Amino acid sequence: MFHYAIARKLGATFSDGLTTANLGQPELATALKQHDAYCSALRQCGLEVTVLEADPRYPDSTFVEDTAVLTSKSAVITNPGADSRKGEVAEIKTTLTRFYEKIFTITPPGTVDGGDICEAGCRFFIGLSDRTNEEGGRQLAELLAKEGYGTVFVDIRDMKDLLHLKSGIAYLGDDTFVLVDALASRPEFNTYNIIRVKPDENYAANCVRVNDYVLLAEGYPQLKKTIEMRGFTLKPLNMSEFQKMDGGLSCLSLRF
Repeated sequence: MFHYAIARKLGATFSDGLTTANLGQPELATALKQHDAYCSALRQCGLEVTVLEADPRYPDSTFVEDTAVLTSKSAVITNPGADSRKGEVAEIKTTLTRFYEKIFTITPPGTVDGGDICEAGCRFFIGLSDRTNEEGGRQLAELLAKEGYGTVFVDIRDMKDLLHLKSGIAYLGDDTFVLVDALASRPEFNTYNIIRVKPDENYAANCVRVNDYVLLAEGYPQLKKTIEMRGFTLKPLNMSEFQKMDGGLSCLSLRF
């Protein structure tokens, strides 16, 4: 069960952020409305949401998930793989001191983006990507092991369609993963139940289980139907403007 979430408003520089999506410029007013709806959905799921003010110095800073990895016992402040995002972690660390006594930090040359880290019960899947390197993964695995968590490495560096591991994966609990085709046959997941995402709905793989609900990007009927058939209650959300900036549902909050 999650009790809290941290999100950050997006600022006027949002469209200056990093993206490979080629879907056009995001419309700021629409993105702000979508972000408000997202935070409202988290509250409807029973979370107390802390919303930080926008920081125009860091156009990508609304994607707060990349700045920390959280467990029930401790917080790990990351060292983002993109140089333009490294300054985002300072305020997140300060904010997390209100909730955690134990806070650790990934140090250079290690890099970790939170979007590459997927918690599945007592195990964390660590994606090795253009943003999370082997040294960062090693540091994180050691910190998690001290807290009693196992880790599994998933190398996605040859999967150019995936910016982060969680661009193509979501854990819904009950030993069930949502996976894009490129990951569904990987041996790292062969002991789990798999909901396979159709290729034309890959963006929707980044869904989020929040207590009794699953947040899902709006407009992906096949995956919506499949998840509903598994007994989950969905909260579809329009993510069009964040998709233009390579962002997904999990990216917009830290949940703990």
